[in-house]
Amino acid sequence: METMINQKIKEVRKGDQSAFEDIVSFYQNKVYYICYRMIGNAYEAEDLAQEAFIRAYTNIHTFDERRKFSTWLYRIATNLTIDRIRKKKPDYYLDAEVRGTDGLDMYSQLAIDQALPEEEVESLELQSYIHREILALPPKYRSVIVLRYLDELALQEIAEILDIPIGTVKTRVHRGREALRKRLRHV
Repeated sequence: METMINQKIKEVRKGDQSAFEDIVSFYQNKVYYICYRMIGNAYEAEDLAQEAFIRAYTNIHTFDERRKFSTWLYRIATNLTIDRIRKKKPDYYLDAEVRGTDGLDMYSQLAIDQALPEEEVESLELQSYIHREILALPPKYRSVIVLRYLDELALQEIAEILDIPIGTVKTRVHRGREALRKRLRHV
């Protein structure tokens, strides 16, 4: 697969924009989910994923072909997301949690045709709770936890994406897990 991607990159560098469409099609879901798991909002994740592809396209000439394209692209997406988290102001969306409720969002206020089975609701609530707890972690821990456990990337690839030593990645994974364990101890 990397061979095909590297071929498409060469075509993009020669001016073939349709080759970049193929790259976007191949990576769009993965980049979106990296952003979503870090930011916790679907709309912002879409914006960030789009911005990551725009940055990748405009800076394709800086990509080192001896490295994996996916690592370079995920690094762009991760850095953009971290920057957005740092600058983030409170926004209100339909999928945002309603204050004073236990995990309810504005969608839950809309009429639905069918009730969900109890087990599915419990599972969704638990997933939502765990995701909120991950979002509450400091960005340096949140990014490695998301990349390691949700995106299932290797420690070396995380080190390359975040441009930090692998020892730092291991430390942050450990500390992030411990912080998350403390936050989830009553579940």
